[in-house]
Amino acid sequence: MLSSLINYFQFSPNEINAIRLSIKVAVVAICCSLPFAIFVAWLLARKNFWGKSLVNGIIHLPLVLPPVVIGYLLLISMGRNGIIGRYLLQWFDFSFGFSWYGAALASAIVAFPLVVRSIRLALESVDFKLEQAARTLGASSWRVFFTVTLPLALPGVLAGVILGFARSLGEFGSTITFVSNIPNVTQTIPLAMYSFIETPGAESSAARLCIVAIFISLISLLLSEWLAKRTQTKLGQIDVRN
Repeated sequence: MLSSLINYFQFSPNEINAIRLSIKVAVVAICCSLPFAIFVAWLLARKNFWGKSLVNGIIHLPLVLPPVVIGYLLLISMGRNGIIGRYLLQWFDFSFGFSWYGAALASAIVAFPLVVRSIRLALESVDFKLEQAARTLGASSWRVFFTVTLPLALPGVLAGVILGFARSLGEFGSTITFVSNIPNVTQTIPLAMYSFIETPGAESSAARLCIVAIFISLISLLLSEWLAKRTQTKLGQIDVRN
């Protein structure tokens, strides 16, 4: 039985490429969007300004928009003939269209609200009095953020990163609309499963990728939940000391 199980999970080159590409796309998407997510989360958590509700709504719009709409908007803006994409191609000989870079961009946009929300909740949980105490000791705003606020909110930041990674890993609609389904180029796990489901006799390949996706997503959710609880515990201990 064990040997049969091992034989069943012998991945084909196309499956391995899809898994590898999915991980690469998700990692690049999160790493590139994380600085912006931290800034936006800090802005929403610490600042009051005109139009804040509108900004918050726009940031969270990808959560409720159909992914195909996001892919279409990316296609007409960042595609080879898009409003911005045409200039990227002319000036820098670079294009997001029909490349894994475009898949990473689509995944980053779809996952961005989840990352921002997690980081924002972590920042709002940090006691503002601790930041004020650091400022009274002469620390600048930048130093307060990087030495007080961010370290205390770090578990929440990591939780957002993990959630965003899992969401990026499973993105389908915006990716296939924007960069199509090209094997070894833009074919991530969801797109590969879609192809295998439509191919007669490839059901086992689709099932293997399904198991991989469930495993990675479940581990990500468990890690995110553990980090969120750790953030609450850490901040609770600081409140007790104060």
